[in-house]
Amino acid sequence: MNHGDKLNGDQPVGKRGEMIVVCSAKGGIGRTVLAVNLAVALTKKNIQISMLDGNFQFGDIALALDLHPTFTIKDVAEGIEAMDRYTLASLLIHHNSGVKVLAAPERPEFADLITSAVIDRVCDLMLSHHDYLIVDTGVGLQDKTLQFIEKADQIFVLTTLEMTAIKNTKLMLETLEVLGYRDKVQLVINRSTMDSVIKASDVPDILGVETAIYIPNEFQIASQSLNIGIPFVLNQAKTDIAKAVFKMAEQLISRREISLFKPKQGSFIQQLFHKTSKNITSIF
Repeated sequence: MNHGDKLNGDQPVGKRGEMIVVCSAKGGIGRTVLAVNLAVALTKKNIQISMLDGNFQFGDIALALDLHPTFTIKDVAEGIEAMDRYTLASLLIHHNSGVKVLAAPERPEFADLITSAVIDRVCDLMLSHHDYLIVDTGVGLQDKTLQFIEKADQIFVLTTLEMTAIKNTKLMLETLEVLGYRDKVQLVINRSTMDSVIKASDVPDILGVETAIYIPNEFQIASQSLNIGIPFVLNQAKTDIAKAVFKMAEQLISRREISLFKPKQGSFIQQLFHKTSKNITSIF
């Protein structure tokens, strides 16, 4: 059993991973390719990464990783009453990068089996078992996507320089702000170097955000990656698009380290020594 297959049985009780949700207001703009490559890029840091295909009708995570699922979230839903983290772990598909995947159902009609209770249970179990859970969603703000967004620690909202994508993204961002989730949102401008009358640098102002992540337009590499089922961060790691995704992964890990490793109070003896030292100093 290799490190990627090993269960994190030694994780502290109550430890929760970080949940990253990738969504978009328009289809066909690279959401699944970004989610898959980000997940694989994170495994380079020797941490436990899982993926959930949250596009329950037409999910493509398994295709993008050239995986052939024996089990899907449909099987989890059918046994949800008895599901624990170890049973769920046995239903995940293991990619050779180390990413563990819970695939979407094989048929669109099975999506109705994935209830809110199933989503809650699955996310909580996967988060208890891994450092990161990356969720790829369907297009727009469907009920189930909103449930993922509510549970997320960070939301990547993907757009491009196309006018329709920008218009719909603006509406999505405004809706997320009304719902109180805007502080978790990070805008990602995909294909940011494509030919367009709109400049990538103008998009944050247009959408009313302060910062954005820019992913360059290397459409052929991204398209080939999806078609052959090999993430470009594995076989095209020196390309600009791969470097941009690795930078995203670095930023995520830095953010998590800052939140996890804040300065702690010293031990009781250290605090006592500090107080004693202050008292002695004040005497002289």
